[in-house]
Parts: sequence; structure tokens; C-alpha cells
Amino acid sequence: MKKVFKENAETEFKEMYSKTLLKDVVAFANTDGGTIYVGVNDEGKPIGLKDTDAAQVQISNSIRDAIMPDVIPFIRIETVEMDGNSVLKVSVAIGSEKPYFLREKGLSPDGVYIRRGSSCQPLGLSGIRSMIMESSGQSFEEGRSLEQELTFNTFKHEMEVRKLECGVPQMRTLHLIGNDGLYTNLALLLSDQCPYTIKVAVFQGRDKTVFRNRKEFSGSLLKQLEDAYNFIDIYNNTKATFKGLYRTDKRDYPEDALREALLNSIIHRDYSFNGSTIINLFEDHVEVASLGGLVPGLSLEAILMGVSESRNPNLAAVFYRMEIVESYGTGIDKIMGLYKDYPVKPLFQTAEGAFQVILHNMNDVSEENDDGNKPKRSEAKDSKKAKLLAYIRSNGTITRKEAEELLGVGSTSAYNILKELTEVGHIKLAGTGKTRRYTLVE
Repeated sequence: MKKVFKENAETEFKEMYSKTLLKDVVAFANTDGGTIYVGVNDEGKPIGLKDTDAAQVQISNSIRDAIMPDVIPFIRIETVEMDGNSVLKVSVAIGSEKPYFLREKGLSPDGVYIRRGSSCQPLGLSGIRSMIMESSGQSFEEGRSLEQELTFNTFKHEMEVRKLECGVPQMRTLHLIGNDGLYTNLALLLSDQCPYTIKVAVFQGRDKTVFRNRKEFSGSLLKQLEDAYNFIDIYNNTKATFKGLYRTDKRDYPEDALREALLNSIIHRDYSFNGSTIINLFEDHVEVASLGGLVPGLSLEAILMGVSESRNPNLAAVFYRMEIVESYGTGIDKIMGLYKDYPVKPLFQTAEGAFQVILHNMNDVSEENDDGNKPKRSEAKDSKKAKLLAYIRSNGTITRKEAEELLGVGSTSAYNILKELTEVGHIKLAGTGKTRRYTLVE
């Protein structure tokens, strides 16, 4: 066999075995495969090995012990003759469980390498995440966690409280451990090392002019859920009213509504974003904003109709198993039901990369008109309805998007007003999809 003259994207030379060979194996398995010749110097001249059998055993054992996941099925080691010298040819095929990494370094730029030209280069965190998603075809929560040194004190405690088993078999069943035996991103979310947080800010009045307090909650999502709810609950005041001798206590916000909004922000957010879930408390309302927006393919109208598609079904299943949620896809319906008899309904707003729930303070009393009857909020809504009807009379039809721009409101507000006008028979819906428009009822 002729000697190999130079290194390239598919060829690497080693005079003898060294640990740097492991980086090359990782790089080839993560890229397009390649061949490592052991017993060839940097100039491409074969110098041979004294004992190819011993070197073969050493290389095979090192690869098996030092690289994860198991890359051995994609490795072939054989002795070849080059210019009269015995050389080891280590053939590395593209692996099917990328990214491969050095066990002692973990899923980090120090442990994951790819081949670029004639050298192997470390892969950044974003590249590692992309490779995981690309090779597995899985969602974020099913992907392999970049952090494998995880502890589960909160998770195990909560499972024990509920008298649920929490061993390795159960963690596999719940998808905290993947088929490769490594922790998934779902495990990361439920671990004590969860890198995502919830930030809560409290403001005086109805806007962000005067800041009062703030907290950031970290740790397992289970811990964040409890800590954030308890903090918000401090500001959920109780108002007492009397009718004769009877006293009625009413909290600013229904406890279940706050809980459902918080759960929604945790279960349905997109954890491929690194930002925090944001909760803002004002005198008259609470805003809960999570990253990710709607699941692709679902519209806000569909969500408000009760259609549900979880972005993180395995996380939702864990919460269901732990009886933190009662059933799938009922959170928004439950929130709306709790506000059924309150004149100002919850708002659900979506934008690219974000979803927001706004709950209004049930004990917040609007100023009244001179006659002492009609709240200004209702008067404002009636004015918006009149404006919409006038527009339709002049233009024939209106879309929800046009209604948003006309009234200067969000998509949820526009949808609710159009829905109310439809229900009372003033307008009707025509068309579907992009042709959906509202017209006057003749």
C-alpha cells in the first residue's frame, strides 16, 4: 500500500498512540467520518509500530472507556502495510448518536469536537444543541442534557410526598433518562441545577413607574413553581364585604387562576430560549409572560376554543403524574371560567417568541359615571364596539388584524370584542383561514 502524503478533512496521522487520537475519533464521528493512521509521521511518511497488536488493544480500550455514547460500533481497526512498515488503520464512520464527546469533559466545547479541514475543532454550545436536535429528531425536552452532573433533591422529595417511586426505572419511564443512559433536558429542567428562572416584579400603581419589590426563583421547576406562587400569594390581598350580618371574603385574584397561569408559563414555554419567565404585579392586574409563543400550527383563536398542543408533553406528563395538573389543555378554559361573572375578562396575547396572560384584579373598582351605574371600562368597550360597527358599515368587512389596528388593542382584546358582537347577532363570520372576515348581519 502506498504511503499517504498529507492530512486532510478525512485523514489524520499519528506517529504512535496518544490521547489526542480520542479527539480525532470524536471529530470524525461527529462530522463525515475519516481515517487515522497510527505509525505515520506528520509529513505522511510511514514509520511503523513495533507491536501493532498491543497498540490495537490499547486504542480500542481507550476509545471504549473515554468516549460517549458508545462509538465502537462505528470503529474498525486493522493492520496494514505501508512502504514495508506495519501501520494501524483506524477507520471511523459517522455516528448515529451525535454528538460524541470525551467522557471526562462532558457535553461542552472541551469535550465535543468536529472536523474542519485537517484539524479537529471544539464545537460551541449552540452547535452542540443543534447537533443533538438534528441527530435525534427529538424535541428539546427529549434531547440529551449538556449538563450530566445533576442532582434531584427537590424532585425526589416531591415524588416521595406523593408516594411515587423515583428510581432509575421510573426516571427512564418518565423520560428523564434517555435510551443512551444519559440525562435528558427534561431531567435538567427538574434537577436542582435547572438553569432557567422565574423573575417576579411588583410595582406600585397600574404601570411600571414606581418599583416596589422583585425576586428571582431558581432550582428545579418544581421548586420555582412553589416559591413563585407563594411570593405572588403574599400580594394577593383579601377584601371583605358585608351584606347585613354576613361577611364575604374575596381575593384580588382567584388562586386557581394564578396557579393555572403560572403552570401554563412553565409547561408550555420554549426552553430553547435562555431567558426567564417574567411575572409583573400591578395594583389592577398581573402579567405572566413566557418565551416561545404558540406551538407552530396553532392560532390564538384555536387556543381560546380549547384546542391544546403541548410543546413539552413529557414535562406535562410528569406534572400530571404528580397531580400538579388535573388534565391536559384545560388551563385557559379554567381561567376563563373563574372570571365568568367578572366584567373584565382575562387577556391572552401572543407575539413572535412570547405568550402572555393578563389577569385583572377582581377587587379593583373602576370609577363610575355621574349616574352611578355604568363603569368606565364597560363604557370604553361599548365605544370600541361602536367604532368596529361603523368601520364595517363603511368598508363592508373587517379582519381581526384590522380590528387590532383600528382599536389599538392586542389580538385577544380584538378577538373578544368581535366574538361578543357575533354572539349578540350584530356581525357574522365569513370565510376561513386567510379569507376569514367579519360582516354585518343583514
